[in-house]
Amino acid sequence: MRIVLLGAPGAGKTTQARFISDAFGIASLSTGDMLRAAMRQRTPLGLRIEDDMKAGNLISDAIVIELARARLLEADCRAGWIFDGFPRTLAQAEAMRAEGIDVDHVFDFDVPDAEIVTRMNGRRVHPASGRSYHVRFNPPRVDGIDDVTGEALVLRDDDATETVLRRLALYRRESYPLGAFYSSWADADLRAPRFTRIDGVRDVDAVRAEVFSVLS
Repeated sequence: MRIVLLGAPGAGKTTQARFISDAFGIASLSTGDMLRAAMRQRTPLGLRIEDDMKAGNLISDAIVIELARARLLEADCRAGWIFDGFPRTLAQAEAMRAEGIDVDHVFDFDVPDAEIVTRMNGRRVHPASGRSYHVRFNPPRVDGIDDVTGEALVLRDDDATETVLRRLALYRRESYPLGAFYSSWADADLRAPRFTRIDGVRDVDAVRAEVFSVLS
């Protein structure tokens, strides 16, 4: 089972990837994890990535595809895999297709921008432990205070409204067209991945039930 999860930051991809991975025993992969692992292992590709990052260069689509192909050869991917937020661009999706990286299912989690901002801007984190809360969905017992230590919770820079809006603008420009790409491909080719658009605004368990229904 080979799965691609699409959707804006905060749309719930990583949560659903964890559910799928646990239920079906397949590896959950993200570009960030693959990049960090390659640099940590000091592979030739990892050294190229490190040089690019130190120089402030964007990692090219060709390098990302090469990294993905290498990762899919590892033992934990033999039973299947989930790409969480990859491909990120049309060029990456087209390169995956050209390289023969087969995909069985593509899920596109549809969540309005206003809901994304609410979800991410409401997060609060205990820096020392990484414990995470949400002012609406999972509030601490005392507003702004970690339940365990009594220390202050913080709003991460990545979750500030201005940062979230910039990330959403980048997503709309670079990644949003992927839904149309996979949908059109599925309509035109019986060998294409099955494409399913998911209403991601619903309760997390309702979203999981629909995803599992498709996979079953």
